[in-house]
Amino acid sequence: MMAGATTGGTTTATGAMSRRTTSVSISAIAPAMSSPGATGCTTAATTGTGAAVRTTATASAIRTAPGTTRAGVTRCTTSGSATAPTTGPTTRRAAGTSASGSKAEPAIGRPACRPAGGPVHRAVRKPGDCRMELTELRERLTKLDGQLLALIAERQRLSEEVARAKRATGHPTRDFKRERDVLLNARAAAERLGLSPALADNLLRLLIRSSLATQEQAQVAAQGQGAGRRALVIGGRGKMGRWFVEFLDSQGYVVEVADPAGPLGAHPHRTDWQSDELAHEVIVVATPLGITASILEQLARHRPAGLVFDIGSLKTPLRRGLEALRAAGVRVCSLHPMFGPDTDLLSGRHIIHVDVGRPDAVADAQALFASTMVEQVVTTLDDHDRLIAYVLGLSHAINIAFFTALADSGEAAPRLARLSSTTFDAQLGVASLVAGESPALYFEIQALNEYGGESLKALAEAVSRLQALVANQDAAGFARLMRRGQSYLQDRAAARQT
Repeated sequence: MMAGATTGGTTTATGAMSRRTTSVSISAIAPAMSSPGATGCTTAATTGTGAAVRTTATASAIRTAPGTTRAGVTRCTTSGSATAPTTGPTTRRAAGTSASGSKAEPAIGRPACRPAGGPVHRAVRKPGDCRMELTELRERLTKLDGQLLALIAERQRLSEEVARAKRATGHPTRDFKRERDVLLNARAAAERLGLSPALADNLLRLLIRSSLATQEQAQVAAQGQGAGRRALVIGGRGKMGRWFVEFLDSQGYVVEVADPAGPLGAHPHRTDWQSDELAHEVIVVATPLGITASILEQLARHRPAGLVFDIGSLKTPLRRGLEALRAAGVRVCSLHPMFGPDTDLLSGRHIIHVDVGRPDAVADAQALFASTMVEQVVTTLDDHDRLIAYVLGLSHAINIAFFTALADSGEAAPRLARLSSTTFDAQLGVASLVAGESPALYFEIQALNEYGGESLKALAEAVSRLQALVANQDAAGFARLMRRGQSYLQDRAAARQT
């Protein structure tokens, strides 16, 4: 115990700060309300020599006395020999001061919003002003966001340097071992910092993807295999047409757009692709599937000297036009980019090359993508459409059936959203993307594929089988169905890793 004594609730201090809490009765507090210099605090009057003495007097189970604002609570802050009371949330002083001008505690009933690890800045707000505190915290977050973006921009600049170093040393653009090390290091660092490893993993994957896109684009531009050469994109104003215009332009080609919809940027333009000569090294047919076949047949009559390919989702409807080009001696093949027009990174994506009897044309088309990280697959026309019936036709049909069943159920989408599960949300996300696509294109994929009926029949049979298992309460059969699907999908995952 410090040197000093307590008599009748009075503390005398001769050392460091002392805190005392004394329970008093109403008879001790009420008369004190008019006592000069110690209103409501006679039981805590202080005489001190040395550091400040802080004493709190608390009365419980009492009626509200004159001058108080909250029954049972009186707080006083003492500095030296002066005692300053605070009697509840309505007691107001100049921000951060007591009646004597010294530092004051926040009033009871209005706690200060102290940030973890940081002081309360009373110079810019009143004690306990949580709204000011929230504003300051948000400003700090905004500054941190800016700093994070600045670091990401610096990382992108370093990625460009890495791309140059890889080209100079002959290293491939993508290094899977390096990516794995980066992700493992990020997860370990997150754990040390008390962050979610999954958050770090997702963030670094986005940064890696952005870095790879930067490096891939730099690689394509650096090789410049199209320098001094010409390309024509028929249908260049369409979504995928634009993608090929930009892709060929990045390789140094002078790209001309043929599209009745009008010009695209500063690229040379013609409304009718047949209105001028076709002395281009590359001709891309990026028109809707319904008119592509006739354009291919017309091209065969012109016999262009350059490489010709279409980018249609189906090939059996184009069979006659592709065969006409081959018969005319044109270097022709057929491409199917398995990605959308928003794709900026080809790593992990696929392009299918359909060989229609001109392997030299396939080789030339593959060379266009040699500087990228896209996976290139070569197949025949019939095999392409047979597989696409499942890859596109079946997946589209499942999602169309899914959102049709929901729409026919009579249940409002917002109500279902409030009860959604992880599986439902994932399926709904994919179905929403499908619902937003072109109905004309998706109908063509279902209706124009010579092999499209196979996948729709398989879907109908699978649903009927599932319905029968549930109706017959066949739990064993249901389990066999699930295990068969699990085995099939595991085999597919293993095949993708080899």
